Amino acid sequence: MKQQAGTGIALALVTAMCWGSLPIAMKQILVVMDPFTIVFYRFLMATVGLGAILVMKRQLPPLHICLRTRWALLLVIATCGLLGNFVLFSSSLQYLSPTASQVIAQLAPVGMMIASVFILKEKMRTSQIIGAVTLICGLAMFFNTSLIEIFTRLTDYTLGVIFGVCAAAVWIIYGVTQKVLLRRLASQQILFLLYTLCTIALLPLAQTERILQLDGWQWLCLLYCGANTLVGYGALAEAYARWQAAQVSALVTLTPLFTLLFSELLSLAWPHSFAVPALNLLGFIGAVVVVAGAMFSAIGHRLWPQRNKPVTAPPLGPTGE
Repeated sequence: MKQQAGTGIALALVTAMCWGSLPIAMKQILVVMDPFTIVFYRFLMATVGLGAILVMKRQLPPLHICLRTRWALLLVIATCGLLGNFVLFSSSLQYLSPTASQVIAQLAPVGMMIASVFILKEKMRTSQIIGAVTLICGLAMFFNTSLIEIFTRLTDYTLGVIFGVCAAAVWIIYGVTQKVLLRRLASQQILFLLYTLCTIALLPLAQTERILQLDGWQWLCLLYCGANTLVGYGALAEAYARWQAAQVSALVTLTPLFTLLFSELLSLAWPHSFAVPALNLLGFIGAVVVVAGAMFSAIGHRLWPQRNKPVTAPPLGPTGE
């Protein structure tokens, strides 16, 4: 059991580090490629890689499920959610630093928690409410120097924040739909189907010839982004299989701190290629508070079990089951 937990911790940290380093690599490619093209190649590489793994395991998803109207509709909705998240997150990186984009992304699990209460009839705990409020306060601290700009002027920075918030919002659509799909398919099978559908959907929008304009360093960054998509989600699935979901989710919330750490180290090593994170002391504290809020939402009920009674909300309607 201890060995399984140790493996789960290591895999969850791999996911956090993969996702933490991803926007830094993507930022290097955005000077040549548009978001649609980057995301297309990410999905293409992930589709090929995950497809090869499933073929070797003989676990390709059964096609008869895709032919059923209800499940086909759920796949389309999940595809739109995942595709929108990837494209909008990439678009936010055109205007924001990698750290800022990852901090905003922490809105996604909190939004997922709220959506699960209303749509999937799950229960909300007091600790989750406290965690969500803490996260919002952390966001205000992180963006303390730009709050007036964000709420009063439509600048490039404001546009980046809007893209980031929208990316988190559409991820909720993907997350809720995936929970339903998990009743019939394994997580890797769902991801393979979604990667494939996203690749097909992006093909008309991607400027595939832009790949010829990349230099050697940008080629490495693009390959890393593709491998990152496969390894990050794969490690997450394996972590959930070996360790408790709440603890895995808590460790994954460390992603923004890894982004901040990697950005600082890379800017020291290669100052001409990587920008120094432009944060004051309150901004740094805000990043930590955001992570603490997201982490408390995930595992607060274990730290505060006796006084932490569930809070329920009336469902808006049927779950669609």
